[in-house]
Amino acid sequence: MNQRRFVAAVIPLAVAGLVLSACSSNKNSGGQGGSSGGKPVFKIGYEGPLSGGNAQLGLNMKYAVQLAINEANAKGDLPFTLQYTEADDQGSGDKSPAAAQQLIDDKQVIAVVGPAFSGATKAAEPKFADANLATVSPSATSPLLATQGWKTFFRVVADDNAQGPADADYAVKKLGITNIFAIDDASAYGQPLEKAFEDEAKKNGAQVTHQSVPGTTQCQAGSGNTQQYPAVAQTIKASGAQLVFYAGYYCDFALLAKALHQAGYTGKLFSDDGSLDPKYIEQAGADVAEGTYISCACADLSNDPKAQKFAADFKKLAGFPISVYSAEAYDATNTIIAVLKELGASATRAKVVEKLRTVDYQGITKEVKFQPNGNISGNAVYIYQVQGGKIVSLGLAGS
Repeated sequence: MNQRRFVAAVIPLAVAGLVLSACSSNKNSGGQGGSSGGKPVFKIGYEGPLSGGNAQLGLNMKYAVQLAINEANAKGDLPFTLQYTEADDQGSGDKSPAAAQQLIDDKQVIAVVGPAFSGATKAAEPKFADANLATVSPSATSPLLATQGWKTFFRVVADDNAQGPADADYAVKKLGITNIFAIDDASAYGQPLEKAFEDEAKKNGAQVTHQSVPGTTQCQAGSGNTQQYPAVAQTIKASGAQLVFYAGYYCDFALLAKALHQAGYTGKLFSDDGSLDPKYIEQAGADVAEGTYISCACADLSNDPKAQKFAADFKKLAGFPISVYSAEAYDATNTIIAVLKELGASATRAKVVEKLRTVDYQGITKEVKFQPNGNISGNAVYIYQVQGGKIVSLGLAGS
């Protein structure tokens, strides 16, 4: 969630939500129901958190999906018309199956960008697999997702088996940390990421204390509450840890960071792509967030000429700048569109699934090619840091 992109403050979510998406209720079969100007209509759906404590991560992706669709239609050379539709799962595994079913039941939906979060993907993917409806996630990184045999599952980011060890190597070898307190938010995303980080950090000779602290109901579909963090902060301070690694999302990480600051903790903070958004700085406070390290399997596009038009067009549509996983969502959508162009007006859900297995699309973030298990080829991880109230890139984790 992961990341460049952090050039202005995010506007209120209510304003961002005003951009309307096109929807149709046609119930024809085969993923190509209805028509527009004599052409079949194909919908590309987006599933992710569009409300709740971590909604900004979903909005970062939503408008990228819409932009790619708008651009493809504007060229006027498609033998079909593309439309956008969405399903809000709040990033929750509990709500994700219903969101998935909403997209599945719309027979015009021919492919889905998302789900965005790992827990939501794990809960929804069996439904997508049964419906033979392809999903291309911009951001779900749990390694377990690629081990379930779902032929419909694809993702355009490296998994936590790449990110966790890279983070640990950076903390121990680059920053010289020997005593670490590692926390996960008890989610399907946070737990495997923390485990991958912890194993590598110990391998590198660091001492690691681990505690699972459930995400709060205020921020996500967790069982924790905001009152838990002061006690956790005191435990961390007493441990003598030089660095706190947090595997989770920005809303809860901000609460923990504030509690650590209030407890007088002076060590370093390090988190993952779920925290790589200006909302972390806004909610933690600039002084508290200053110096925080954040990693992501996503490149810094802030000075990339080929991304400048995308960034400008995204901001015009969304009303706020590109942020974590905006570009990955854009690439995921355009990968689907590239497949649809090859298939033409006779495209079906099943044909899209098959074609994605062999696609080779050059996006703005990377070349998109999938391994047989749905994982992206390539595993680059980047490090960012909060400096002067903004998130800036420090480059590749191994550089």
